[in-house]
Amino acid sequence: MIWQIVAGAAVMFALSALFIFWPRKASAQNHQTPAQLFEERLQLLVLARDAGELAEQDFSSAAAELKDQFLEQEQKAVLYQQPKHKVLFHSSLVVFVLVIVGVIYSQNGHYRELADWELAQQNLATYGQRALLGEGEPMNERDMQLFSLALRTKLDKEGDDAVAWMLLGRVWMTLGMLEESVESFERALKLMPERTPLLISYSQALIMLGGDYNLAKAGQSVAKVLMKEPDNIDAVSLMALIAHERGDNEQAISAWQLLASSLDADDPRLAVVAERLAELTGQTAAATAEVVAENERSITLTLSIADTLATDFPDASLFVFARAIGGPPLPLAAKRLPMQSGLVTINLSTADAMQPGWDLTQSEQIEVVARIAISGTVERSAQDVEVVSAPLRFEQPHLTLQLTLEP
Repeated sequence: MIWQIVAGAAVMFALSALFIFWPRKASAQNHQTPAQLFEERLQLLVLARDAGELAEQDFSSAAAELKDQFLEQEQKAVLYQQPKHKVLFHSSLVVFVLVIVGVIYSQNGHYRELADWELAQQNLATYGQRALLGEGEPMNERDMQLFSLALRTKLDKEGDDAVAWMLLGRVWMTLGMLEESVESFERALKLMPERTPLLISYSQALIMLGGDYNLAKAGQSVAKVLMKEPDNIDAVSLMALIAHERGDNEQAISAWQLLASSLDADDPRLAVVAERLAELTGQTAAATAEVVAENERSITLTLSIADTLATDFPDASLFVFARAIGGPPLPLAAKRLPMQSGLVTINLSTADAMQPGWDLTQSEQIEVVARIAISGTVERSAQDVEVVSAPLRFEQPHLTLQLTLEP
């Protein structure tokens, strides 16, 4: 790809040089010099005078006029003639043009995008192995972006591919591009509508996107999974989350209880389910602590919300989440709460993970974000009010902090 850029620059250089030099070369193509023309015309006047065709007085007048014309032409030729350093002058112009072209291309050219595209194509298989099989280093945000570029190129060249659309949806969900993620999952579902992992991922994206309509579609997808696999733990867990988001605590409790009965006694997810049930049934923190393992990571946030925010935006939603510093933008743990004011205590734990395998145990350094979403959805707008904590490190399993949200 670099040779194409070099070739383009060479063509522009040649055109610039041609534009600068061509007029001078063309104007230099004369058959006689001004001195030769003057001498020829003066000889004609002498012949006319000697032949008696021109009186002496007329001859003198015509010769003087011819001399004036010759001097005038000489002055013009001197003005038009290039200076001795014309090569340096032309070279400077060419260099100037090249510099301008280089600056413009560096600002508006697409060579970086071309380099990223080539890198993505070369490493498509490697990205797939790292994303699906967990081989090699964990993928960071740039890797995810290159992976999505490679998948989009594959889809553009080879047409619809259900697995590629599903992978693209998961990548975009990890990058926080929820609307694009949902669209990709829907394209994949048109090609394989009954695949359980796809339905689960689609439901997760819809729940993260929020809103009654999206929650209803997520419920339909989860129900489709449960009709085929009634004991699918992921589907039961998502059904509980959907019920909780809708404010249907009774259904949420039933779903969590069903999930708890399906898990083995030594399953680490049992502690997460117990904590969820404790929150919904109003059990004390002490009772929850008996179920939750001592080494489970959690965050306790004391959030102060200005009364004016609750008054001005009563229909807004409060989002509190923790995200990895230097990692993907997908939160490690998140909660969505109705608008409140005053002091609010919020607990985040591994039970609040938005995606299996990506929770508070996956990062040693985090930051906590509290955001009032005016629209009530996760899509960020310029009017949202947000506060971000300083970097926090899990030197102990339980972290506590205080933040303030104010206009």
